[in-house]
Amino acid sequence: MLTPETIRRAPKALLHDHLDGGLRPATVVDLAAEFGYRDLPTTDPAELTRWFTRGADRKSLELYLETFAHTVGVMQERDAITRVAAECAEDLAADGIVYAEVRYAPELSTGRGLTLDEAVEATLDGFRIGAGRAAAAGRPIAMRMLVTAMRQAARSVEVAECAVRWRDAGVVGFDIAGPEAGYRPTRHLDAFDRIRRENFHITIHAGESFGLPSIWEAVQFCGAERLGHGVRIVDDIEVRDDGAVALGRLAAYVRDRRIPLEMCPTSNVHTGAADSIEHHPIDLLRRLRFRVTVNTDNRLMSNVSLSSEFAALDAAFGLGLGEMEWLTINAMKSAFAPFDERLRIINEVVKPGYAHLRAEQSQVLAVPA
Repeated sequence: MLTPETIRRAPKALLHDHLDGGLRPATVVDLAAEFGYRDLPTTDPAELTRWFTRGADRKSLELYLETFAHTVGVMQERDAITRVAAECAEDLAADGIVYAEVRYAPELSTGRGLTLDEAVEATLDGFRIGAGRAAAAGRPIAMRMLVTAMRQAARSVEVAECAVRWRDAGVVGFDIAGPEAGYRPTRHLDAFDRIRRENFHITIHAGESFGLPSIWEAVQFCGAERLGHGVRIVDDIEVRDDGAVALGRLAAYVRDRRIPLEMCPTSNVHTGAADSIEHHPIDLLRRLRFRVTVNTDNRLMSNVSLSSEFAALDAAFGLGLGEMEWLTINAMKSAFAPFDERLRIINEVVKPGYAHLRAEQSQVLAVPA
């Protein structure tokens, strides 16, 4: 089993992390006091952490999403968004992450007069500040933003156009999020068409709580290059009594086309998309060599880090460094950064980092008892 320190030091890549789901609890309390948000259930950071986790772990995506009222509530000012984004970059870098795409829906921060563009600009400014601090501390990280539209709202075209406007400043793609049931991705075809016409990138929350139809529409109608979660693709896979595996048409298409699955194990357990880590479909999907990636989703709500997610998977399935490296390279291959940047990080950061850790392990094993 890998040690927590080895997992933390291993270079990692993150494709599915929500800015408004990863605030430091103390920052939530500070921002509430600074900007007059009075609806927090408690102002004690430790108790607030427990409140968020209890609130999220209710086996329902819709109930899970209710907890975001408070994080979004304190992210209505430019300075607040910038602070949250800067701390996000620092926290991810401290966890050994070398490349991260963090998503946020700017429409959620327009309650006090900010525009979509101002919310995106504040986020990108924060990423630059945080990445600079991380680099100065010896932990360089490449931070990118995914601009998200809310599927239950009607601003997706406007949000898509905003994403394109900031594509040369750190935004690398467009996403839709929110409750899946009743809000099919095809409601937003105009937005996806705008993105495709600009030769830009699309990832879609699909197959988390609604199943195969959500995945099929995201891929075949909306042009999803990656699937946010995609965990219910397992419903199109039959494992027979003799151990043989048969893939349905959709599962085979997703695997054959190497469509990345942005899997978030603990979050999936909290929302009821998976029964437990030990029974999470990620084990079957990785063994079948789908393009699986490991992600956090919402670090505050699920009380996780990318290192803790890898530790949980290692405890359940015995990943080891080799499989952890494969999952990390999967994420880097699937990133929306330009090809040259992805290749550089894989060859100059990820592979050397894992080679160094393997050499350390070999030395430990070679020492006589």
